[in-house]
Amino acid sequence: MTKKEQMVYTPDELAKQKFDVIVLGGGPSGSSCASFLGMAGKRVLLLDRAKFPRDKTCGDGISGKSVKILKELGVIDNIHQVEHLKMHGVTFSSPKGVVVEISAKKKESNEPPGFVCPRQVFDNVLFQNAKKHATTLEGFFANDLIIEDGKVVGVTGTYDGKQYSFRAKCLVGADGVGGISARKLGALNTHEDHLVSALRAYYDGVEGMNDKIELHFVEESLPGYFWIFPLPGKKANVGIGMVVSDMKKRKLNLEKVMYDVIEKNNLFKPRFANAKKISEVKRWQLPVGSFRPKTYGNGYLLVGDAASLIDPFTGEGIGNGLVSGKIASTILLKAFEKGDFSEAVLSEYQTALYDEVGNELNTSYKLQKLVKYKFLINMIINKAARSQTIRDAISGALIDPENQKQFHNPLFYLKVLLA
Repeated sequence: MTKKEQMVYTPDELAKQKFDVIVLGGGPSGSSCASFLGMAGKRVLLLDRAKFPRDKTCGDGISGKSVKILKELGVIDNIHQVEHLKMHGVTFSSPKGVVVEISAKKKESNEPPGFVCPRQVFDNVLFQNAKKHATTLEGFFANDLIIEDGKVVGVTGTYDGKQYSFRAKCLVGADGVGGISARKLGALNTHEDHLVSALRAYYDGVEGMNDKIELHFVEESLPGYFWIFPLPGKKANVGIGMVVSDMKKRKLNLEKVMYDVIEKNNLFKPRFANAKKISEVKRWQLPVGSFRPKTYGNGYLLVGDAASLIDPFTGEGIGNGLVSGKIASTILLKAFEKGDFSEAVLSEYQTALYDEVGNELNTSYKLQKLVKYKFLINMIINKAARSQTIRDAISGALIDPENQKQFHNPLFYLKVLLA
């Protein structure tokens, strides 16, 4: 698919064509899936309600697993050319106010373990790359799926006030928590124990930042956390997140909590003394991976937030979104070889998906629960501040998620006590 071919098609012309795959949603999971499929020679229609570049409420953290997929997509150099900050670790603080910096272990690659990049910038890099491999239509508001004989065969919606229908052999639902795919296909995560409520704002003039993202388990925000993710200069993505059921039990107003931390907490009051909020506060809900919906069916797969793949502990969803987009493309290419897009064939996707990310999601869910035990957070961070052994353990988990398993092994806490 060349850029020239894309430009000649109007929505009316697109509606007369049948595509191999429709990808609904142009965020990281959708753009990556569309790119991988297009690179394999499939005719893909990528639809999004927004016009890029567009903002997406997020913490803007991009993990190591994301870097791997970015390389496969061939866009890592593009990231280096736009606004971003390279991240080489994480700073934690405990409810008692102990602060510890954890540097990520050096990798063989020269690439940093992760980045912070505004979603308005990052998502646009991925979407513009997808345009090289797929036909795209921005400003299309999907309002229903076309289901015939129990199989998803397309999508309907409006563009510039006019109704359109687009058809394909298979649909990839990448339209997130607010889209129609998960809702129409019975996969929407509405469980308050498996939803995180979060909000964020951008600040300028924040002091004391370096090349590490900051996760602060302060009294005000427990059992959630307060974050500061540095951006170039003294700008930062600042926010707070908490499990919805916990927030309701405590009857908390998260925006008030965030301002209390910034304005009254002794760790942060001086750092924000001359800072200015340069954006509105935006809030959203994160469907986390401790809930596992059915992500496949006759003629469809769900990826990213639509598949409830956000990390329960960190709240990061880009990495699993990119991974799910790649796995979905792999399964669909197998389905094309068989000429079969039935539920039986596409069920392999969910198996492959959780083989890849399932253990990590389980571990992160257990870590999320540990945050409720203030004494454990205080103990681990206090010991980490004094022990290179503990810092190395946490550093290893930053690079390889498999290393997170140690945090729910009782022997790890024995090692912490003896450190």
